[in-house]
Amino acid sequence: MRKIRFFIIFFLTSFFFFFFFLPIVKADELEEIAQQIAEFEKAKRMSEEATRPLEAELLRLETKLDNIQAGIKQAEANLVKLEKNIKKREKDFEVQYAILAQRVEGYYKRLRQPSGFLMLFSSQTASGLTKDLSYRQSVTDEDKKIISQISKELLQLERDKKKLEVDKQRLAVLKKKTDEQAEFFRKEIKGAKEYQAQLSGKIANLVARQKELLAQKTGTFQTTVGEVPLSDDPNSRPDFDPGFRPAFAAFSFGAPHFRGMSQYGAFGRAKNGQSYEQILKAYYGDIRLETVDTNLNIPTVVGNLPFEDNYLKGIAEMPTKWADEGGFEALKAQAVAARSYALAYTGWRMGDRSCQKPICITEACQVYNSSKAGNPGRWGEAVEASKGKIMVSNSGNEVVNAWYASTSGGYQESYSSLDHSTPGFWDTECGNQGCWTAQAWEKKADSPWFYKGWYKSRSGTSCGRSHPWLTKEEMADLVNAAVVYDHNKDNQEVVSHIWQEDNCYQSEADIWSKDKMRQEAAKNGAGVSTVSDVSVSYSNAGVTAKVIFQTDKGKIEIGGTSFYKAFNRRAPGAVHLKSGLLNNEKK
Repeated sequence: MRKIRFFIIFFLTSFFFFFFFLPIVKADELEEIAQQIAEFEKAKRMSEEATRPLEAELLRLETKLDNIQAGIKQAEANLVKLEKNIKKREKDFEVQYAILAQRVEGYYKRLRQPSGFLMLFSSQTASGLTKDLSYRQSVTDEDKKIISQISKELLQLERDKKKLEVDKQRLAVLKKKTDEQAEFFRKEIKGAKEYQAQLSGKIANLVARQKELLAQKTGTFQTTVGEVPLSDDPNSRPDFDPGFRPAFAAFSFGAPHFRGMSQYGAFGRAKNGQSYEQILKAYYGDIRLETVDTNLNIPTVVGNLPFEDNYLKGIAEMPTKWADEGGFEALKAQAVAARSYALAYTGWRMGDRSCQKPICITEACQVYNSSKAGNPGRWGEAVEASKGKIMVSNSGNEVVNAWYASTSGGYQESYSSLDHSTPGFWDTECGNQGCWTAQAWEKKADSPWFYKGWYKSRSGTSCGRSHPWLTKEEMADLVNAAVVYDHNKDNQEVVSHIWQEDNCYQSEADIWSKDKMRQEAAKNGAGVSTVSDVSVSYSNAGVTAKVIFQTDKGKIEIGGTSFYKAFNRRAPGAVHLKSGLLNNEKK
C-alpha cells in the first residue's frame, strides 16, 4: 500500500509542478513558447516515467484482487455446500435420536434386570440359561456401540456447526476488508487515468505549439496565388552567386499545401489548350460537373452576400490577367473550385441545399475582396461562364470539398473529404516522374515558387541574411544536426537542443554549439567537419527519399524527412524549406 501511495504522490507532484507552477504560455508570444518547449518535454518524459511503474503496480494489485475475489466466491460456495450437508445430517439424526433414546432406555432397563446368579436359580435348564445370558450380552454390546457411534456423530455435528459459524464470521471480515481495498484501488486507478488524460491534453497542446512555432519560421501559411502573384526574388534562384566558395543551398519544390488543384498547374494546362473540365478532372479525379441552383445568399463573417453576383465575383484567388495570357480556362476552373468549396464549407449538400454556417473571407477559407466584387473584369466573365456549375463526386455523389493551392512543385498529394478522394500524381505533361521537372505544368507556367531557396519569413524577417546560401561550416553543422535528429527523433530532450545558433527565432533552450553538435553526431558515426558534395534521390510518392553527403567521414545518407525537419530547426536566420520535395545544390 505504501508503495502504491509513493507512485501516486510522485505522479501528482510532477504533474502539478510542471503544469501549474511553470509560466503560462501565451499563443501570440513566440519567445515564451520557444523558452518552454524543453521544460514541457521534460515534464512529459517525467510523467511517462512515473506513470509506467504506477500502472504496473496497479495491474499487479488488480490481479491479486481478482484472485482474492475468486477465492471468496469459492469459499462461499463451499460453505453453502457444507451448510446443506449439515442440514441433511440433522434430519437424518432425528431418526438416530429416536433410536438412541430407545437404546439408552433399553440399556438402563437391562442394567436393572436380575443378575446372572439369580437367573441361574430361576432357569429351568442350563441350556436356556446360557442362551439368555448370551443374548443379553449381545444386545448390551450392540447398544453400547450404537450409543457410542451416535454420540460421536452428534459431537462432530456440533463441532461442524461451530466451525461453520466461525468461517462465516471470518469470511464476512475478509470480504469487508477486500471490498474496502478494492474501492481504494478503483479510486486511485480512476484518479491516475484522469491525470494521464489531462497530461495527454497538455502534451497535445505542446505539439500544436511546436508546429505553430516552426510555421512562423517556414511561413507555411501562404497557400494560394492571390489576385497578384508575388514577384520573383533573384537572390532565391539557384543561379544567384553568394560570393564565396564552396557554397551550399537547399531548395524547395513548391509551397504548401500541395493538395487539390495547382493554380499554376491549371494555368499551364490552360495555355496548352486544356478545357476547365479537363483541368478539374485532372486534379480532383473521379468527378462530374453538375449545374445546380445557386441563386442564394451565402453566409459570411461580414454578413450574407448574393452568392453568384457578389461573393464569387469578389474571390481574389487567381490573377485576373491570366485570362489575357491564355489562361481563361484556368479562371473558369478556379470559379468552379471556389463555388464547390464555398458550398461544401457552409454545409450545403446535395440532399439539403441550404448553407448552414458562415465562411471566413481570408485565405484561411477563401479570399473575398469587396472591391473586386464591384469590378471583377474577366474574372467575372469566368464566374458567369460557369454559373451554377459545381463538382460532384462520382463515388460519394456529394459536392466536392475543393482544395487548391499555388504551387505543388510537380507532385499533387491525395486528400479525402466528404467521401471523395483526389488522386496523388506527378503533375507533368507526360503524366509521370519521367519528365519532371522540365515538363511540369507549373514550370511551364513559370511559377516563381516551383523551385526556390527560401531565406525570408512571410513578414520579411531575414535576420540579416540576403540569400539562402550556406558556408561549408554551416552545411557541415546541418549534416551533423540531421544525423543527431535522425537517430533521436523520438527523444525530445535531445531534439530541443537542435535549434539555430543565431537565435533568429528566439529560444531559451540549451542550444548546442557546432562543436557540441559534432560531438553528438560522432556518437552516431558522423561528426562531420567538411562537406565536399551533395546529391538527392526522390521517391515515387513525390518526396525526397534521401540526401547524400560526401564528407570527411565518408558518405552519409540521411532520410529526406529527417533532413527536412532538422534543417528547419537548425538552419540560420530565416533560411528554411517549404516542403519534403527538396534538393541541395553546391557551387
